[in-house]
Amino acid sequence: MSGGHTRDARMAAPDGRGADPRRIAALGTAVLEANWRTTHTVPAPGLYPHQWSWDSSFIAVGLRRVSPRRAGQEMDALFAGQWDDGRLPQIVFDPHRDQDYAPGASFWQSTSIPGAPRHAETAGLVQPPNHAWAVWKIHQADPAESRRRSFLERSYPKLVRWHGYLTGRRDRRGSGLACIVHPWESGTDNSPLWDDVMARIPDDCRTPLNRPDLQHADAGERPSQKEYGKYFWMAERYRDHSCDDEDRDYPFLMEDPLFNTLLAVSELALADIAAELGLPAGVHRERAQRTAEALEQLYVPELGCYSARDAITGAVVRKATVNGLMPLLLPGQAHADELIATLNGPRFLGGGALMVPSYDATAEDHNPALYWRGPAWFNMTWLVAEALDRLGRTGQADFLRGNIGKLAAEHDFPEYVDPWTGAAHGTRSFSWTAALALETTYQRSAL
Repeated sequence: MSGGHTRDARMAAPDGRGADPRRIAALGTAVLEANWRTTHTVPAPGLYPHQWSWDSSFIAVGLRRVSPRRAGQEMDALFAGQWDDGRLPQIVFDPHRDQDYAPGASFWQSTSIPGAPRHAETAGLVQPPNHAWAVWKIHQADPAESRRRSFLERSYPKLVRWHGYLTGRRDRRGSGLACIVHPWESGTDNSPLWDDVMARIPDDCRTPLNRPDLQHADAGERPSQKEYGKYFWMAERYRDHSCDDEDRDYPFLMEDPLFNTLLAVSELALADIAAELGLPAGVHRERAQRTAEALEQLYVPELGCYSARDAITGAVVRKATVNGLMPLLLPGQAHADELIATLNGPRFLGGGALMVPSYDATAEDHNPALYWRGPAWFNMTWLVAEALDRLGRTGQADFLRGNIGKLAAEHDFPEYVDPWTGAAHGTRSFSWTAALALETTYQRSAL
């Protein structure tokens, strides 16, 4: 269904089923328990059988409400896959499930890449850096247990190395912003933000394109075979250069507002962690400020939000996506009023949406069922709610948090939903949906 037209016929309020906070908490906890795999939580039992990087951070945020210790184990398992250069990999693979997801461990062959861990098979790509923020929240859930287990002491140096990788080798333009080298690194894989660059990417990859994902989600909700050809072509090239970030002719280098906002937010969390450990915190606050200032290069006044920039051509994409609203999370945001107006205008919530659309609802190519090209995602809506709460807009934050819990429980914790009707799309029993439904229920209720 294309966008650019009225939504009134499709708007519907949740019917109230699943609104009981204890029921939401119980159902969400059950999903997380079912998706636990000894050391970590898989995003979904069929479609995503490995450990994903930023998923684990969102999962840990909710999991800490029922088991701070297990939430800490979630992060420990991810940190075990860290590379020598500091990167936290997009995926830590379960080698017994290689046939169930593509590209898997046999594609990356990471244990033969210099600097990759030898005890774990991982992807060479990364994902948005929400990890320090999650670590700090886990500590806050039970400081005594965290101190007893030295959770912050062992996490802090790993997080410092991770941020050092992003602000060093990934600042390819020297702009003060980290670049992503693949749409998968953005977390918003199929976003219209990448369309212009993707048009120049070949799709003649060498890897046979098996699509295990289509066994668990409708083809109309997933990227096309041609798009997957481009994804694999880039992954092949990055892998074949030993994931070294030194390929000068690499064709996909994007500065993303979501990725860099989470880097700044996590740098502020590192300041809190450092202060707790009795270490200098000022350097982290300064780095967060530098990233926040650099983000101003991505503000697009005519859109009323931030957007992504092609680090090769210098062109800023003229498309409004949920990624461009994320700098609302940063303290002292210079464009807070404009961002709030855009959020509440026709591009996003102004048409009566229950959760935040991932892409401009007025765009002709908006599709409320297609992966990152219109549907609402629970993690993005939660991030927006967090920003609204920090800005004192507690009523709207509570509205969004309430819908996160209700829609999650009503539809068996879906991967994403139609923003206006709440109709479920993607896979079910999705872990960050369950975790954030749990988190928002605790935020709204005295459980």
